[in-house]
Amino acid sequence: MGRCLMNFWRRREINKILRVVILLLLVGSWLWSWVPVTEVISLDLLEDGQERIRIALITDLHSCFYGKEQSDLMKRIDKGEPDVIILAGDIFDDVQGDDNAKALIEQLVLKYPCYYTTGNHEYWSGRTQEIKDYLRERGVYVLAGDCEKITINGYVLDICGVDDPDYLSDQEWQQQISRAYADTEATHIKILVSHRPEKVSVYQQYDFDLILTGHAHGGQIGIPFIDRGVFAPDQGFLAEYASGSYALSNGSIMVVSRGLARESTPLPRYFNHPEIVMLELD
Repeated sequence: MGRCLMNFWRRREINKILRVVILLLLVGSWLWSWVPVTEVISLDLLEDGQERIRIALITDLHSCFYGKEQSDLMKRIDKGEPDVIILAGDIFDDVQGDDNAKALIEQLVLKYPCYYTTGNHEYWSGRTQEIKDYLRERGVYVLAGDCEKITINGYVLDICGVDDPDYLSDQEWQQQISRAYADTEATHIKILVSHRPEKVSVYQQYDFDLILTGHAHGGQIGIPFIDRGVFAPDQGFLAEYASGSYALSNGSIMVVSRGLARESTPLPRYFNHPEIVMLELD
């Protein structure tokens, strides 16, 4: 009897230890997954021997907090020495206050040319026009069916952008892309900024060199070793376009950022660091 009781007690103690270990692993992986990273993606789009162009892609901030005055993000951005900043939607949020988003914007515009398109949460806030007006007042280029040109290291970039399609019909949204594309030139590097990565069938109808997107949040819970996430909005389970770069059938390259959302999301990020994507065009 004594031996049986001893074995039972040992099993209970082992189970307690296992539960504690599992809990610590879950909490540890969650905290580790909150740490932002800089993901560098190199793309061969320039002539040999030319100085590279650096583009910082920032998406899905959702006005989350990254240190006082967003110092964590600014250090990462400055370290990458970008030539231009692309803000591809959901920089502001429909629930979180605007302070963190504005703190980042007001520092970026002092150092870099910035280009912005809306995301779905900015539309859900009901304050889209207010947000656009604020950004324009700060010197950000707000793209909504527009194309802006910038010269960097001797190359002309046509930076086009479209509103999030949440409050547009499919026809209205594609008309924005067509209107922006009409202002591009064949000899320029043609970039489309759009919040949604799932619209590949539309993007393939145009001859953009680069399409810069977000929205998928990396699938929220990353699946190690297969570069897929568990679930992405508007793509569902095991989303095909969740993070990284993708060669489309027409020759365009689409880049999807995992974004920077942390405390704004109802589900925690696991194995899925928030990120700034630094594109190096070589």
